[in-house]
Amino acid sequence: MQEEIEMMLDEARSSMDKSIEHLTKELTKIRAGKANPSMLNSVMVEAYGVQSPLNQLASITTPDARTLAIQPFDKSTLQDIEKGILQANIGLTPQNDGEFIRLNIPPLTEERRRAMVKQTKGEGEDAKISLRSARKEAMDFIKSLEKDGLSEDMAKNAEEDVQKVVNEYTTKIEAIISKKEAEIMTV
Repeated sequence: MQEEIEMMLDEARSSMDKSIEHLTKELTKIRAGKANPSMLNSVMVEAYGVQSPLNQLASITTPDARTLAIQPFDKSTLQDIEKGILQANIGLTPQNDGEFIRLNIPPLTEERRRAMVKQTKGEGEDAKISLRSARKEAMDFIKSLEKDGLSEDMAKNAEEDVQKVVNEYTTKIEAIISKKEAEIMTV
């Protein structure tokens, strides 16, 4: 029975790790006013008749805090990259000079910053919901073990262990969210 409980805790941790991974991935999409190549991770470009991620067709650099420079590996894909950026609807207008595509990141207004903090908190809440879902699965598993003969004391201890893991991951999520909020609100 103890081995089953350990396996269930490992599964719960694994599920919660995935929640945190997803959260950090989603938060990279929320721009904090500074240029970051990961802002373009979701951009897909149709080149050579195939949809490809932008980072496979060009190198993306940040010459300064407010600019992204995109240099295609093949100059013939410049128009396709520009079109892909516009279609990705990321709120940035590409400037094509024949060699590079530049994206200027406008400074964020106070209102926009607050909206982004709200969006960040929403992402954090989604992550917490998935933690609660993992906790519910673990608690249901413990209850099923209890029906199969697990003692009340062992069940209570297992439930406490699950809650400790959930609290640990909740703290991690809150730390990630507050770090992102601070990043967004820094002018």
